Amino acid sequence: MPRRTGGFIGHRGLQAPDPPTEVTPTAANLGVSIAFTAPSDVGDDAITGFVAQVSTNGTDYSAGSATGSSSPIVVSSLSNGTAYTAKVWAINDYGTSSPSDASDSFTPRPDPRGIIFGGGNTSALNIIEYITISSAGNSQDFGDLTETKKGSGAYSSTTRGVCHAGQKEASPYYLNIIDYVTMASTGNATDFGDALSIKAYGMGLSNATRGVYGGGVDNGTAEAQMEYVTIASTGNATNFGNLAGVRNNTGDAACASPTRGIFFNGYETQGSNQLNEIAYITIGSTGNASDFGDTAAAVYQRGACSSETRAVVSGGLPGYVNTVEYVTIASTGNATDFGDTINRRSHGSTSSNLRGVNIGGEISSGTRTNQMDYITIATTGNTSDFGDLTATRFLLSATSTDHGGVQ
Repeated sequence: MPRRTGGFIGHRGLQAPDPPTEVTPTAANLGVSIAFTAPSDVGDDAITGFVAQVSTNGTDYSAGSATGSSSPIVVSSLSNGTAYTAKVWAINDYGTSSPSDASDSFTPRPDPRGIIFGGGNTSALNIIEYITISSAGNSQDFGDLTETKKGSGAYSSTTRGVCHAGQKEASPYYLNIIDYVTMASTGNATDFGDALSIKAYGMGLSNATRGVYGGGVDNGTAEAQMEYVTIASTGNATNFGNLAGVRNNTGDAACASPTRGIFFNGYETQGSNQLNEIAYITIGSTGNASDFGDTAAAVYQRGACSSETRAVVSGGLPGYVNTVEYVTIASTGNATDFGDTINRRSHGSTSSNLRGVNIGGEISSGTRTNQMDYITIATTGNTSDFGDLTATRFLLSATSTDHGGVQ
């Protein structure tokens, strides 16, 4: 009988297959897709199928199971938020292989949801909408903010989305209001606490626990201040440090990995001193931002989103540019060309760990859009149509349940 590496003697004294290899899980909502490589040594008969099983403790592989004739195999009815590993067995007429090596850990999560806050067209709005990032389509109504506002910053954990500061149409124009929503449900926003001052047009970013708001304009004066909150609790913001320079009218141009936050561009004074600077912070600590590198041009009113490894920034003024650029978050250096979007500024951007979505904005002087488009963050190329907002607007902000900061 041939010697084999992983199979064992079956019930008629003949050889079962070797185990599958390269078991790779891709988590989904309430389940997982388990890819694997079938063994080259199939035993003494052809493989008739495979079984995949998952475990929460690495020893008892009975937390979920499914069979299939080839890779991948989908195991469903798992629990979102629970960590699992997977093993796969090969089967022929003479028996079942020994198990594969355990996969890397994976955690099922709900389909990634993007939350879109406020904005305005002829006046500020209190609209909150949502999208399912993994599937293209139009936005849907979520609820209302506690105040009409535009030019807010947004950030989130996997469960809670926060809308920080902003501007309304009537005096006093600038707001220190911080609102939050529970993203898996729908409903109106709830008061979270207060920003350190009344302000608008800064940038929001976060990891899974801490949200940071940086820059903006405080009652007409551009500022360099950053402040933070602990997303799971409520309360007023706390000082974080300063950006490298004052940054006003930055738009929705910040994003994060689990450890590092990235701020893009802005300007120092109205109509002049536009910046091509990229700055970064370590989210878990406090202190001033450090220089990261430069974008291709000095612009402002952009949108940014990220996976856990790559940050992407797009659009902006002056000139209603269609540029899309990216950086690798863990390193430093200048931005690299990614592709093109529509000519726009003052749009929102959000993402899952796989897909980035640009939302609304102004496409020429006085002309706003309800268009959304998307990219695959790990590749480069031009944006594709995603769907439409329920209302045409710009100066909006957005966040999600699955952005790069919460991976």
